[in-house]
Amino acid sequence: MPYEPWQPGMKITANRLASISPTWQDWTPVWTTSTGNNTPSFGNATIIARYAQSATTVFWRLDIQFGSSTSFGGGGASDNWRFSMPVSGGVISQICGHGEASDASVASTMGRLVLRARVTTATTFEFEVSSGQPNGTAISSSGVIDAVSPWTWATSDALRAAGQYEVAA
Repeated sequence: MPYEPWQPGMKITANRLASISPTWQDWTPVWTTSTGNNTPSFGNATIIARYAQSATTVFWRLDIQFGSSTSFGGGGASDNWRFSMPVSGGVISQICGHGEASDASVASTMGRLVLRARVTTATTFEFEVSSGQPNGTAISSSGVIDAVSPWTWATSDALRAAGQYEVAA
């Protein structure tokens, strides 16, 4: 339900309250790449994708644990992974969240990286690496998240993030 700013004389109705009261719901993200090539697919990944909209603000969270039939795409050439937003209309280049990438093959927290989510089109966001590893090891993938960056992804690796962004009024 689209948001409409309050105007003089407006009455409180169930629809009006629903438009400004966030209610969490599921969304199914579409996983693509920045070039449209080397397209990955979720396969049997476990995906929890939820969002709520209050007025022109969308709150979201995404938790993906990759499965044995996940295809990570071709990778390389800075072909960053993209995920569809639950509600389109984000301000392009806006930071819209933070999270982590987890490499299940590395013990403890050493296989984790801090991620930044950024709106890259009116309907998608991308993750970018915004840290090195907890042990101080630098990441040489120029911030790209794809099939081989910042590591070669495998079963049980995960992406987890949450955030918010503004949509058009």
